[in-house]
Amino acid sequence: MEYKYELHCHTAETSECAAISAKDSVEFYKSLGYSGMVITDHYSFLTFGTDSSFKKQIDVDKYLKGYRSALEAAGDDFTVLLGMEIRYFATTNDFLVYGIDEDFIRKNGNMLFKGPRRFYELVKASGGLVIQAHPYRQYVHRANPKYIDGCEIFNAKDRDKDFNKKAQAWAEKKDFKIVTGGADFHRESQKANASGIITEEKIRNNSDLVRILKSGEYKINMF
Repeated sequence: MEYKYELHCHTAETSECAAISAKDSVEFYKSLGYSGMVITDHYSFLTFGTDSSFKKQIDVDKYLKGYRSALEAAGDDFTVLLGMEIRYFATTNDFLVYGIDEDFIRKNGNMLFKGPRRFYELVKASGGLVIQAHPYRQYVHRANPKYIDGCEIFNAKDRDKDFNKKAQAWAEKKDFKIVTGGADFHRESQKANASGIITEEKIRNNSDLVRILKSGEYKINMF
């Protein structure tokens, strides 16, 4: 049996650029037969405002609102995990983070200041993964491979461009062991973009997700 999981999804409750509620997103992915999703709301000025870089702590409850709403809507037959799409202060790169929990968000203060090395060390200490999102999108620069675990080689928002092909070639050149796909889901008009990964076992928690991504035992849903 196969199970589908979305790995790149934003909610209107948290990400200012998103226009679909967490509840509606859960219901939509359930209708497609998905078994779960990771909420990767923006951890950047796109959520916290342009003055967020000067604060010692971000608004944790706001950041978790979309995730918690999705969790409440999920029920017992659908997995919702907490993730992140972080953009460090004064940069244009985005990084997807998997394997983290609410305590990670709360205890590490304002992580916009950490930068690639320090943030990567925090994530690795928690058992998580850092994946560069859409590495060939305009104004994005390829990250130092020392501070990422892999890259997103299929972003459904970019499927009509050559960005995904370039990302896949870069992943092969750098011999990344982890590559991912996702819808980069923000709004109703993107409902044709459902993506993510397909696995042969259920993902119930962060440990399952990280283990499966590290194992390579999955397919990317490129529809």
